[in-house]
Amino acid sequence: MLYDCNEQLQQFRHVKKKPLDCVNFTEQREQLERRRAELDAGDQKIRELVSILDQRKDESIERTFKGVARHFREVFSELVQGGHGHLVMMKKKFLREVLEFQVSFTGQGETQSMKQLSGGQKTVVALTLIFAIQRCDPAPFYLFDEIDAALDTQYRTAVGNMIRRLSDMADTQFIATTFRPEIVKVADKIYGVTYKNRVSYINVVSKEQALDFIGHDQTQNAI
Repeated sequence: MLYDCNEQLQQFRHVKKKPLDCVNFTEQREQLERRRAELDAGDQKIRELVSILDQRKDESIERTFKGVARHFREVFSELVQGGHGHLVMMKKKFLREVLEFQVSFTGQGETQSMKQLSGGQKTVVALTLIFAIQRCDPAPFYLFDEIDAALDTQYRTAVGNMIRRLSDMADTQFIATTFRPEIVKVADKIYGVTYKNRVSYINVVSKEQALDFIGHDQTQNAI
């Protein structure tokens, strides 16, 4: 039986196999073309999705920027009596956008950039931006480390009053370290930190005790 089958197969030994190979290649090409069409369609959908997400991102950034810029103007005028400030977005070469501050502490003449400001004025601008963002999207708490160290008395008072108002209006805590009396005067709770025998001690103190300590410290530094 097997011998007969082999004999019959031998009759087809001269049949050319190339046409069969062509059929197989044609089927493979059609499969690859269908796969390519699927990939092209997927690529197009991904590009459309990326374009939509980019547009939404740009719209969100622009909306957020407008809100922060508006609050920046308001906060700066509250901290600097008679002054005005603006937050602007500039397009720079090789960069998409760059934020710039244009402020005037006198309300007269041309506005100044950050490079032209003193250390205390830069602190005021930085705090203005923080408070502007806080009004747009409040955080649960803020931790400030001697933010008033470089400020004049009028700005320390304005910052202290700003913190007091924001903590009353929003469900937000402000935690600040300071050696100045202005923030102490508006604080709800005060902790004194002392250092003795290479150990730090933290205790709740009254406002009067804190102000006495600050006054004594300033007197010692003035000597």
